[in-house]
Amino acid sequence: MNKFLIIFFFISLGCSTGKLTIIADLPKNLKEASAIEKAANSDLLWTIEDSGNKNNIYGLNLKGEIVKDIDIKNASNIDWEDLTSDKAGNLYIGDFGNNSKNRDDFTIYKISDLNKDKTEAERINFILPKKVKPKDFEAFFIWNNHFYIFSKENKSSMLFKVPNKVGLHTAELIKTFNLEGKHHRITSAAISNDEKTIALLNHDKLWKITNFNNDDFFEGHVQELKFDHDSQKEGVCFKNNKSVYITDERTKGEGGNLYEFKIN
Repeated sequence: MNKFLIIFFFISLGCSTGKLTIIADLPKNLKEASAIEKAANSDLLWTIEDSGNKNNIYGLNLKGEIVKDIDIKNASNIDWEDLTSDKAGNLYIGDFGNNSKNRDDFTIYKISDLNKDKTEAERINFILPKKVKPKDFEAFFIWNNHFYIFSKENKSSMLFKVPNKVGLHTAELIKTFNLEGKHHRITSAAISNDEKTIALLNHDKLWKITNFNNDDFFEGHVQELKFDHDSQKEGVCFKNNKSVYITDERTKGEGGNLYEFKIN
């Protein structure tokens, strides 16, 4: 077998980076892909860009190609950070990034039509409880018709709950928690379709949470799964109940990929 056939053979199997398998390169014109989500009734994987980029959502195929580009006409991208979806196929954009800690009002955009090139979003707004200082958020998912939103911290983090209902809400503080070890900033979150597994993403690891009761997630079993690969990973969603898709941003010529990672 010549070297070209050998190279083709390995590419066809999927390149392996640590425990991550590269599925595709993301388009270079997506400068900062900050999320990934698989929505019901859609064959595409959806992504967004964060602060300073367009107020658009992009549908990707498994080759990493943009096959759908939707302009959200009545939205503004202050700092879009994560995506989630419900069982009806509605897509939600978390506009709640707050690196400078100067925001006190946050928005979740609800997108109901993923077929048009231009559409409008419904708005769910929330503020934090009075005694809670401003937080930076990059991760959330929807469960039991509520959003569960995780603050991004180096040490002690907070989990908040917001109803999936148009209007302004005060977020409910569910728990203050501290994941063991260093560098546990949560950059994206997802819950499996069977609602039995939660994934919390970090640059070099993923936390898998199972055996939880109600929304007392951190009283369940928390398992740290290291990647043996460190990059600016910003998006996670479930492919199925056994594996997830992950994206990272392109930095200094590295990253900018769609990965698959088996959690079972």
